[in-house]
Amino acid sequence: MHLLPQLLPAMAATLFVIGLFTLLVGVLILFLRSMGRETRTISKQVTRLAQKGLAEDISGLVGNASNLLSATSELIKTTRGIGTFLTIIGAILMLLGIGLALYLNLY
Repeated sequence: MHLLPQLLPAMAATLFVIGLFTLLVGVLILFLRSMGRETRTISKQVTRLAQKGLAEDISGLVGNASNLLSATSELIKTTRGIGTFLTIIGAILMLLGIGLALYLNLY
């Protein structure tokens, strides 16, 4: 039983640090990856391709460009979802660490 008083503060600190790391990774994913340079380039190219297909009346080209644009949109939504999930989980872990520290009267 003498190990428990030393273990609980370490658990609180570990929860907080892991939560902080997870929160930062989530925020970085949201800011850097959700609308990255590659995604913008693909979107621009697909838009040009679709305009060219419409101008030359090539229906297959327009359909494929539309499919590629919707896939890119889904990729952005997925990346935002992952970033949001990691941000929320990080905040919850940080709150649990703070709550455990307050419960133990460490701060």
